[in-house]
Amino acid sequence: MERMAMTLEKFTRSLDAKSLPRVLQIQSGYYFQGSVYELFGREWSFSYGELLKIIGISVTRLIVELQSEGSKSMTVDLSLDYPGLFRIVADKRPYASIQEIVDSVCISPECLGQPEFRCPEELQLAEGTIQAEESFRITALRTKHGDSHVDCEVTRKDSKHIFTVKLSHTGEFYECADDQFYTLRELVEWKMPKGRKRTVTWAKSLPSKEKCVSLLPEDYSGDLVLTPVYELQTVSKFGKNVVFIPSTLDVEVLDVTEESDGACFMQPLSLRDVFAKPSEVFPFRAEIIEPPSQVQEELGFLMSSKQVIVHSAYQTKRILASEIRSEAQRRFLIPMSYNGRFKRRPRMFPTAYDLEVAKSDMEQLHVVATRAFEADYEGLSSVLVGDQYLVHKRETSEVIYGGRRKTVEALACEKMVGKKYKAVLIPMCLDGGFVEVVHDKKQYILSEVCHKFSLPFNVKVSMRDLSVMEDLLAGATGLQLEEEITDPYLLVSTPDLAQCWEVPVNRINMTLQLLQQWSGPELTQGMAVCSAVEEIGEDCYFTLRRYVNASVLPPPRPPKRHQQPLEDTLKLQPPRPKKPEPPSPKSPHTAKPAMPSPSSSDCAEQNTSIPRNETSLTSLVAVPKPGPQKESADIEWNPCDPQL
Repeated sequence: MERMAMTLEKFTRSLDAKSLPRVLQIQSGYYFQGSVYELFGREWSFSYGELLKIIGISVTRLIVELQSEGSKSMTVDLSLDYPGLFRIVADKRPYASIQEIVDSVCISPECLGQPEFRCPEELQLAEGTIQAEESFRITALRTKHGDSHVDCEVTRKDSKHIFTVKLSHTGEFYECADDQFYTLRELVEWKMPKGRKRTVTWAKSLPSKEKCVSLLPEDYSGDLVLTPVYELQTVSKFGKNVVFIPSTLDVEVLDVTEESDGACFMQPLSLRDVFAKPSEVFPFRAEIIEPPSQVQEELGFLMSSKQVIVHSAYQTKRILASEIRSEAQRRFLIPMSYNGRFKRRPRMFPTAYDLEVAKSDMEQLHVVATRAFEADYEGLSSVLVGDQYLVHKRETSEVIYGGRRKTVEALACEKMVGKKYKAVLIPMCLDGGFVEVVHDKKQYILSEVCHKFSLPFNVKVSMRDLSVMEDLLAGATGLQLEEEITDPYLLVSTPDLAQCWEVPVNRINMTLQLLQQWSGPELTQGMAVCSAVEEIGEDCYFTLRRYVNASVLPPPRPPKRHQQPLEDTLKLQPPRPKKPEPPSPKSPHTAKPAMPSPSSSDCAEQNTSIPRNETSLTSLVAVPKPGPQKESADIEWNPCDPQL
């Protein structure tokens, strides 16, 4: 059967990215042989019969339709770098079968690639029954003995049940509501169903919104209907550059993949492609086909060099950190090799629950109350502004409320009353506030902080990293080290090995062509391998922070109370040791100035957290975040300070 030529736009709509690469032959169009035409600032020259290899398909922008009741709809263009977060509006159009779902949406082991659906009728399966309107998450697509099916996960009372559903299973399947936040780039990569438009709403607008979406009304809160505009990444038979062609180009093409020799085309690789190569390929010499448009100063050789040596690919640790300030916070990824020194800074805790999360076996947590709280239960202690406590552990206590006995959760502490210590119980639902009193003046390197303390943890750079020209962290008033992540990197050097840096795979866009195996000198232990502190944007930060451990229970809801007036300024004194006789049975510990003690566990093990689903590219270790934490003075504290 003779194949028919089709327009490039029709070919793009029917293209499955999993089938790439494909080879196309130019058939017809209003561009004559040897013509050069320009569109969107890019030039190409095609001839009739010329072969193009399609190596990638991407969305360059989104046409956004604003839908408002009672007013005329309008459309604007949004770039994928729009600095905002969105919520998905569930598609009301049903899918007729599991096969249609698989053909339309992205399914992968990644959290973002596990869509959730519901069916208005019961699904009778081999493993049991999925009830009507019960949501199920599609976690994997599998083929066994020539029969394809999907693995589905149903959560019932905190337990997970696995079902298998054949692709041929028919019915009405509706997309479930999604409470996650997404960037436009994530929506395009993971949540844009094939052949359907995606409707979203604004979830969070970030400070730099104006430069991208000045055409959108500031007070608009309705639905946004997204339509992607595609671009094809192609290489010609004799060219060395990657050519980007809009899918709307008015030419006709014929798919000749089966008859063509794809090996005669150049093989451009993204950093993700390079990272996925087997270890036997490394090290190799590569030519930079498309350099990054922008990199930090330390990685400038990626823009100036024609060739580089890629030595290895691996996952390595970074510490996600935020600058402690009320506005325009900067976010950083700090390598474990950072050579600066840190000093501790006080943390702020809004509830007693946050104190329980932050306490450590290695040192005594010493705090002072910044807000008053009156306990409703007999047997639990009220809190006044300026009260100082040494935090111990959570306990279950029997109290009296309204004349009846009741069992509640409370935080066991020692209240400092002058030179004495009184054992008290603080309600876990305490609607107050505490600030940490720091007595430790020691300087720490980053690995020591992660080794001895639980994250999140507040610090300030006390001595900058002298191994770099400019230390990005040195100018920060304070830093909150939030969590440890694992991210993919490539070890890349110049051909003369004069510079060798860890290059982040997920945050630098460039294209390489593998030339040959590297036969020169290998990197030795004496050669310096450099790692740079990365300043990341808000979209990248919120993407990394999204996977905080969902199994950590939130604090109990505190009762609503009128705020008590703040007291006068007071001066904190460090806790003093008790007299040895007679020891109180409820207060067996000697109160000493809090000092760190060594521990054999690493940073990740100190936090009750679970890792994000891992892939070959990235995995996150998320830790619970007790709440907003701000910097405060070490010794002097003023409860009337508006900064608190």
